[in-house]
Amino acid sequence: MSRAESALAARVRSELADLACLVDRVERLRGKAVERDDPDYYDGVALNLHGFYVGVEHVLQMIVRHLEGAVPDGSDWHRELLLQCSAPVAGVRPPVIGRSTREALDEYRGFRHVVRNVYAFSLRPPRLRALADGLRPCHELLAGDLMAFAEFLESLDEEGGPAG
Repeated sequence: MSRAESALAARVRSELADLACLVDRVERLRGKAVERDDPDYYDGVALNLHGFYVGVEHVLQMIVRHLEGAVPDGSDWHRELLLQCSAPVAGVRPPVIGRSTREALDEYRGFRHVVRNVYAFSLRPPRLRALADGLRPCHELLAGDLMAFAEFLESLDEEGGPAG
């Protein structure tokens, strides 16, 4: 394994830990919103849900840029990144994420767009609660996939090169 792949595997693991912190924050803020009957806490829920997905994109971009040289561009690049990462690249890498993970992440991708394009007071608490409730299972899927991918990166040295 080259130093670059070793560093990438370490960064993936580090980013996963940061994403886990966001999951915890979302759950805490959602709980406060319900417990205190204070919808203002949902602003924090929305911000951290947005941050979670942006963090996921950061990790996926890092991987794709390192192994494939470029990330998707154009108006639909967010969707294309998920599709690209859920498909293997022959002779380069296996899928970074599975189909179930891609489908779960797609909910948060769509929400990221909403957060960037509406006023916070326009966000609907029932939708925020549903996204908050689904975040830990989504993160668990992602973590399983990314930990397996980090192991793939570390196995490159043992196998003598990429495995597709």
